[in-house]
Amino acid sequence: MWRQYVKMLKTGLKTESLRKIERDPDVERLGVEVKRLIDKDFAGSLAIREVDAGSCNGCELEIHALNNVYYDVERFGVHFVASPRHADALLVTGPVSRNMEAALRRTYDATPDPKWVIACGDCAVCGGEFGESYASCGAVENVIPVDVKIPGCPPPPAALLGGILEAMGRRRIKQ
Repeated sequence: MWRQYVKMLKTGLKTESLRKIERDPDVERLGVEVKRLIDKDFAGSLAIREVDAGSCNGCELEIHALNNVYYDVERFGVHFVASPRHADALLVTGPVSRNMEAALRRTYDATPDPKWVIACGDCAVCGGEFGESYASCGAVENVIPVDVKIPGCPPPPAALLGGILEAMGRRRIKQ
């Protein structure tokens, strides 16, 4: 143990100096607008449940990027939750496989009202290259009602944040 302490003292610090992160200006602009609406309508926190209905995980990588230190979407009040019972919105990716059809319906039913559904990526919007087949229901709107569609394969984080903003705008119009 003492050898480790002596070695650490002799070696010193070997880390890089901290530099300022330059953030994406589009995400910053959209994020500020999302934060303003969340503070106004949701008391500071919007809960989203992400559902993979059979995707290739390309959209999930971009959704996870929203939570990394570069985009850090949580500073705008957007939180991803593990249970649909705690969610304000569902963010669905991929064409709905036949195996996920019942699970997606149950998730939709478990989400409290008022709720909205965001279809994320070309596969969720129109079925993508998979379409409808014996193994796929195709687009998300073939299974549950969809409020906002975010096209792209996969859509970039700025487009995802724009889709969340669009969903919040549509919610305000319905009220």
